[in-house]
Amino acid sequence: MAGLRQILSRTFFWSYERGTWQYDVAVVLILVVVLLTPRGWFRDQPQVGMPAASDQVQLVLFSDDGHRQGYRVDARVLAPPEQTPALQNELHQALRRALPDLRNGRFSITKIEAVRDEQGTVIAYEVEIHR
Repeated sequence: MAGLRQILSRTFFWSYERGTWQYDVAVVLILVVVLLTPRGWFRDQPQVGMPAASDQVQLVLFSDDGHRQGYRVDARVLAPPEQTPALQNELHQALRRALPDLRNGRFSITKIEAVRDEQGTVIAYEVEIHR
């Protein structure tokens, strides 16, 4: 029993020298845990801005064939945009979170227009998507 306790203690405290078979087994076990852990366990992305809700995303345009749709996304949902690719990515994520029929993420944003108030502050974005 003391032998098993010593093996577990040395493995836990990583006291084996490099190049020993015990060290190699410990490294292989760590790699197996890291590589075989489901990706879903690591989706703890930080929330940017306010959480998107369905009342902050409104459908404003719907094409006859159903493949093109336009949405108005409240600007408070997003962080202040510095670059267009980041804005497009955040709008894509906000639409996915807010609308159940877009949760699969299989759509692309074709047009983004900022909606401004009287002072010129961006209050929302009109987003056109293609499925």
